[in-house]
Amino acid sequence: MRFLPRTLAQKLILALTLIVALLEGAAGVYSVRRQERHLLATMVQGADQLSRGITSATWHAMLADHRQDAYEVMQTVASQEGISLIKIFNKEGRVMFSTAPGGPAQVDKKAEVCFLCHASEQPLVRVDVPTRSRTFHVADGGRRLAMVTPIYNEPACSDAACHAHPESQNVLGVLDVVLDLEPVDRELQRFQLRAVAQGAIHILLIGLFVFFFTRRFVGRPIDHLISATRDVSEMRLDRPVAVPEGGELGELARSFDSMRERLREAQRAQQRASEDLERKVAERTEELQATHQKLMRSDRLASLGQLSASVAHEINNPISGVLNLSTLLQRILTDEGVPRPRIGEFRRYLERIEQETTRVGRIVADLLSFSRHRPPHRAEIDLNGVVQATLSLVGHKLRLMGVEGRTELDPELPPIYCDGSQIQQVITNLVLNGAEAAHASRRGLAPMVTVRTRRGAAPETAVIEVADNGEGMTAEQLAHIFQPFFTTKEEGKGVGLGLPVVYGIVHAHGGEVEVESVPEAGATFRVTLPVRERPTAESRAPAAAPEGPR
Repeated sequence: MRFLPRTLAQKLILALTLIVALLEGAAGVYSVRRQERHLLATMVQGADQLSRGITSATWHAMLADHRQDAYEVMQTVASQEGISLIKIFNKEGRVMFSTAPGGPAQVDKKAEVCFLCHASEQPLVRVDVPTRSRTFHVADGGRRLAMVTPIYNEPACSDAACHAHPESQNVLGVLDVVLDLEPVDRELQRFQLRAVAQGAIHILLIGLFVFFFTRRFVGRPIDHLISATRDVSEMRLDRPVAVPEGGELGELARSFDSMRERLREAQRAQQRASEDLERKVAERTEELQATHQKLMRSDRLASLGQLSASVAHEINNPISGVLNLSTLLQRILTDEGVPRPRIGEFRRYLERIEQETTRVGRIVADLLSFSRHRPPHRAEIDLNGVVQATLSLVGHKLRLMGVEGRTELDPELPPIYCDGSQIQQVITNLVLNGAEAAHASRRGLAPMVTVRTRRGAAPETAVIEVADNGEGMTAEQLAHIFQPFFTTKEEGKGVGLGLPVVYGIVHAHGGEVEVESVPEAGATFRVTLPVRERPTAESRAPAAAPEGPR
């Protein structure tokens, strides 16, 4: 199949060449057949003339009944080149003379040589020349031409004193002359070779003409059109189409070039529209950026005011308590010291002062941790080891709260590249938050916090999950869970900076933190961290807490 022509020019060349070959072949066969008929007709005419010459040469000898003289004349004629056989047989088919001794003495009247005249019950007397001739093949592969000539009973024969045939007998005998057709066959073979050679030359010349004509007026224009269509498909519209002169292909090329020009104009118009659109978008972007900067400044001022109010509120409560307690201490204290009956009360007030000042210190520490966003110092660590070390540190506090801590660690977890102390802080915050939620739950379940590690769904990631069986959170609470100073704990037990700190650390590591929770079903915090370092803009700059859950 790969040898079949594929292009239109190749198919046209092949079709025209085959048509020319068929026509040349038919013309050659017709010429050979016509030449053969012409040569055979010439040979038939010559054989007829030879037969008549033999009958004329032997007429006097036969009239005088000198048969031996007539036979000698025939023998002399048969010795000439090209004459194969001469024989005479009478009306009954008995061979009277033959130049080839040893032949049959009787001729079958149903044979081809006699069947021409004896086909019907009444024999023919006058037979035309073509009918009296026949061609046949011999054992050596050659061909022969035989001419049968009747010998009629003329008045000079029937009136002769020596003649033994009655006047009513029309035919006395038949002269059969056989000629060799080898010269004719040689001439035909030479003619066939010349015809084949001429046909091959004609086919070659016409084929070359068809090839160059088709290539010039069909192949090249089509190649130009194909190249032009490829340019248009690749949007190279600046290359004009080569238009051939005249013809349907020229009209097609001109139409295609006109289409290319229209596409080019449309492309230019689209480009101008795109540039105008980009310019307008850039202008609007600048306007939006300016507006955004104004909003950012306003938001920062609002956030600063909210932060200041929150910090003031959170610090004001313990400071007010300290002031009140210090006033009570002044009232108890006398010039002689603390009265013995009120020493216990004095100590309780001091413990309260210590608790409130510790609370202020914790608020300030959380605020500093949230605001600094120290960039992580990464190193290769064992995440399972960090989890176990963290639970060991907070285990005493969990036992005091009556919360059970469980772990489900993946032993096949690969080491991760991160800041171990910051990740430990993340786990600590999540575990303590979960423990407080489980401890405060009123669901009647044994308080429990479970820490899991596993491979992430994305390649080259690790996951830490901290789940508790506490009260869970509502959708509204989840929307603000990572906002600074937002907390679900009771008054005085939290300032709402733990989860924003967790979010900032995870975000600085190029990771993600998610939370799943519904009321009365506990909460699960999921931290996804990359196994390898991912240098991002977030790892180089502090991350702001989001407005809602991620």
